[in-house]
Amino acid sequence: MELSSAAFKNGAPIPKQFTCDGPNVSPPLQWSGIPDGSKSLALLVDDPDAPRGSWVHWILFNIPPGAAGLPENIKKTGTIPNGARQGMNDFHEVGYGGPCPPGGKHRYFFRLYALDAELTVDAGATRAQFERAMQGHVVSDAQLMGTYQR
Repeated sequence: MELSSAAFKNGAPIPKQFTCDGPNVSPPLQWSGIPDGSKSLALLVDDPDAPRGSWVHWILFNIPPGAAGLPENIKKTGTIPNGARQGMNDFHEVGYGGPCPPGGKHRYFFRLYALDAELTVDAGATRAQFERAMQGHVVSDAQLMGTYQR
């Protein structure tokens, strides 16, 4: 599987519009190579460089496996138009919360998972609930990393 964004390259800075210093909208994402038989896709975006450990910026799950990506600016609602559900980020909001580091250069990992099942957790799920539901169901994964420094 491959995961990319038209907004930034792997390892490159994430543009300001996708951060708390700008409009704070989700970036567009594209993917390919989803394994045959996948029943759903899931996305986790986190910052392992956060002062208190990994900080969750976005959880999105039950993305239809036929989807080729996500447009820019996914609304912060429990369920989005394609039927996927959004979890709770560490800003205590449902949906995307962009990079907002307190200092220094941070890395933001966008991880896409192909799953052999749909997840049976509700919109607003926490990272712990999301990861527990995914256990034993990951068929393949892909990663995209961007950086941001204020």
